[in-house]
Amino acid sequence: MNSLLKEKIITKRLLLIPISMEYKNEMFCEFTKEITTFMYPKPAEKIKETKDFINDSIKGLKNGNNLQLVILDKLSKKFLGCAGLHNTNTKTPEFGIWLKKSAHGNGYGKEAILEIKDWADNNIDYKYLLYPVADKNKSSRSIPEAMGGKIIKKYEQVGLSGNKYHCLEYRIYPDKKNNYF
Repeated sequence: MNSLLKEKIITKRLLLIPISMEYKNEMFCEFTKEITTFMYPKPAEKIKETKDFINDSIKGLKNGNNLQLVILDKLSKKFLGCAGLHNTNTKTPEFGIWLKKSAHGNGYGKEAILEIKDWADNNIDYKYLLYPVADKNKSSRSIPEAMGGKIIKKYEQVGLSGNKYHCLEYRIYPDKKNNYF
């Protein structure tokens, strides 16, 4: 078991589990150019790139600096996407999330991120969480806004695929129940 997440995270409809090779094929097939339109990463061209990402993510979990999770439907256990909290060993960890195309429009992203935020409030010491998102990605923007996030930076971003977009960076502060502050 990893040192960052001792158990799975369960929500009303989702199961968030530590990333593993079990989901490499789904990740490789579903992390497409369309999915990454407003994201910095690019889709893997070869399955080896997906395997390398998974191996790096597992190391990050063990080292305590990267919470990388697979999102599953709680009942069917079907793969829906990935979510993470990166740089958890700093005062300003950063959210990341993507869902496969067929999972869009169901509120899964918000459900997963809200639960990861709750996990962060109870398990790590942070000043604020970062949530970068393309300004045109209104459904993704609703996630940090639901947590009271405030836009603190705006900039032009060029993703690894050459995709250009205007990025908004939100700050999300710990809930008052967090004992660290």
